[in-house]
Amino acid sequence: MLAPMEPSRPALHPAGAGTLLAGTTAACIGGGALVGWAAGSVGYGMLVGAMIGVPAGVGAVYLKYKDSM
Repeated sequence: MLAPMEPSRPALHPAGAGTLLAGTTAACIGGGALVGWAAGSVGYGMLVGAMIGVPAGVGAVYLKYKDSM
């Protein structure tokens, strides 16, 4: 009799993970720039957007690929 097979894990695609990280970070920087423009300082808005975007990007990659890690 054959032993039961374990289901395979989803594959981790480094290019997809990098694109998701970069896209999420860029979207947050863009949103921060818009808020900063409305508040009078685009540079500070982009800085705050980057500070929010990097952890948000890491979180997005983790949520998408948590089953393959």
